[in-house]
Amino acid sequence: MSSPQTGVQEELSRDLNLFHITMMGLGMMIGAGVFVGIGMCSHSSGGGGLMVTFALNGLIALFSALSFAELASAIPRAGGTYNFARIAFGRPASFIAGWMEWLAASAAGGFYALVLMQTVFKFCVEFEWIDSVADGGWMGMDWRVRVFALGAVLVFVLINFRGSSETGKLGAIFTVGQMLFVVAIGIAGAVQFFLDPSRIENFQPFLGSGDWIGLLGTMGVIYVAFEGFEVIAQAGDETIDPRRNIPKAILYSVLIVTLTYLLVAFGTLVGLSMSDTDPATGQTLSQATNGAGENVAAWIGSHGHEGDSGFQAAVSVLLKGWGGLLVTLAVIFSATSALNATIYSATRAGYALGRDRMLPKAFSNIHPVTKTPWFSLLCTAGLILGVAAMLMIKDAGATASIMFLMLFLLVNVCVIRVRRHMGDELQYGFLMPLFPLFPILAILLQLGLAFGIFEESIVAWFVGVGWLVAGVGIFLFYSRSRAIQTEEEIHVFHEERHKQATAKGYNVMVALANPENALQLAQVTHRLCRPRKDTHVELIHMVPVPAQTPLDAAEEFMWAGREAIMESMLYLAMQNPISTTIRYCRSAARGIVTAVRQKKIKLLILGWHGKKSHSHFTIGSTVDPVMETAPCNILTLKNCGQNRKFKRILVPLAGGPNSRFTLETAAILASHDGGTVDILTVDTGRASKFDAEAFLAMHQSKLPIDPHAVSARKVPGSNIVETILDTAEEYDLVVMGNTHESRLQRMTHTPIPETIAERCDKPFIMCRSAKGIRRWLRRFI
Repeated sequence: MSSPQTGVQEELSRDLNLFHITMMGLGMMIGAGVFVGIGMCSHSSGGGGLMVTFALNGLIALFSALSFAELASAIPRAGGTYNFARIAFGRPASFIAGWMEWLAASAAGGFYALVLMQTVFKFCVEFEWIDSVADGGWMGMDWRVRVFALGAVLVFVLINFRGSSETGKLGAIFTVGQMLFVVAIGIAGAVQFFLDPSRIENFQPFLGSGDWIGLLGTMGVIYVAFEGFEVIAQAGDETIDPRRNIPKAILYSVLIVTLTYLLVAFGTLVGLSMSDTDPATGQTLSQATNGAGENVAAWIGSHGHEGDSGFQAAVSVLLKGWGGLLVTLAVIFSATSALNATIYSATRAGYALGRDRMLPKAFSNIHPVTKTPWFSLLCTAGLILGVAAMLMIKDAGATASIMFLMLFLLVNVCVIRVRRHMGDELQYGFLMPLFPLFPILAILLQLGLAFGIFEESIVAWFVGVGWLVAGVGIFLFYSRSRAIQTEEEIHVFHEERHKQATAKGYNVMVALANPENALQLAQVTHRLCRPRKDTHVELIHMVPVPAQTPLDAAEEFMWAGREAIMESMLYLAMQNPISTTIRYCRSAARGIVTAVRQKKIKLLILGWHGKKSHSHFTIGSTVDPVMETAPCNILTLKNCGQNRKFKRILVPLAGGPNSRFTLETAAILASHDGGTVDILTVDTGRASKFDAEAFLAMHQSKLPIDPHAVSARKVPGSNIVETILDTAEEYDLVVMGNTHESRLQRMTHTPIPETIAERCDKPFIMCRSAKGIRRWLRRFI
């Protein structure tokens, strides 16, 4: 199917290989956060706690990285989280995701620009090239720092304008440089440890002056150092073989960064001894702690809770005075690399919003020579310049952290929803193991980290909330009416809503595929709806548009659906209010489930021709995923025919979660024709926990049928399937509960209900109920 977008869209050039995008992710992650984090958190967390903090944060980042890797391999397009949210939850969520991602990367860019220039000016002061750097001044900082930060932003904007190849090459150079400096510090400390293993005592007390609960706050503060791998997901349109290379780059970057941070933290702590002399003061470290604690971590932490002073002082001692220069160079390389990557990421977020017309079309304009989204880059530059000009370093970093944390939470929810609802539609280059364990763990752990970030900056919360409010207004008054539908979305061709339809009533949806099965579905629906007076029926038809056919030619494929809807309306309209909808979705199952959620459906009725459509499905490529994910009760009908009377109904039960719903359905159908219901259990000679007589006694008085018309029957048999099929020959209809096994479980074997459904020649109805927590989870995920 061709994309529903119109016109010719300039494409970004594919110049980035695995090395380029890995370096891009590393460049954004190994920023000033690690240096500041070691200095800020050493005192409160202790040496051992600092190592645990980096290890656990790396593990949490890896959980989210698995989600990013899976989604980016299936949806390798510029936009990252914006694209994931659009496919998973639709336009509103995707716009907010893209809007947040744009601010997150831009705020991070402003943060790194300020850190870069502040470090440069501190370096100049140390060499007496300038007198001092003022603490006050322009918005709380020396005006020269801000002016040069603005200049640095403009320089890297120009580099990004020259194309992704230039951006990737320069980013790789800076990243290699920063990695060399950082690893050198870690190795120097490790060498000192091997020469004097007694320095392992620097990790005592293990948690310093803090405790395990306080460690959560430390993790929240340092987690900013693990943000950045998401920029790789933005490079889908410009990466060579993105389905293969993007997942690798995301996972490689997180693993390399975590190991690097652990090496640096370990080397910093064991590279020092309390008897070492601080070249800045001439005192031993023990004398310099001034009661802060007799350990290296306490000495590092005694340099204050702002900036990288503690880390820089530690490296100065470790490298005998050269540490200040080395740390300065490391911060410069780290900040420039991260600034380059954040500009790239923010620009692609704006480009994606413009490409889908969530923002004006100009955001998607590609420069004919450099193949870069120049207008989005220009607007991103303005946003980063605003952050660098108006916010303090702490507030800029906190704003980025808050936005990124929200985005990571959203991505972990998206990966669960996309796998459940679109797993059969997308082409994955990577699938995480043990799904959905890791995204669930990431969601829970990141919610915990949020407690460590909430109090970091009030200004950041004002900026973040203000940005979100502005985004909601833009979506409501601009984006909602202009956004282009993507081929992954649901396209509504026709919809007519009855004036009596409400979400509070008993809403029944009937999925109609063609006129041949329309009347039998309508007749069964008519019988099921009679006992309730508040029933509203929704008739839905999913248009089967061939893959290469444009949507504007879909009219010719609607006639079968229109005819089926008309036949059903003629039969049902006298009894119930009827609404109708005709839609297209690349997956009919996803289209049906989406409509079920939107319209608050309580009961879904499907038809089945009786044969498997694919070896991977136990019933069919449409019915299987609907049965697994729809948040409502479901009935699947086979061979129910027209004008059939169901005088004798067989209900095989074994005590599963569908038993009550199955019996109620059979009772309603039997009462319509004055029939009877027999509950069947097969006596295989083995002990059974299900007592049909007790089950019937519990529910008999609540059934919409004469209690004497329902009875329990036990039939001996060694083979359950054959016994039920033989017994079914005596009846007019078989009503049976479906299994609650997952599709993966059903791929290894065909459950008994599905086997009987396929082999039974009698009219057959398969029932599946959705209640309690299962129904709630399906409603939202």
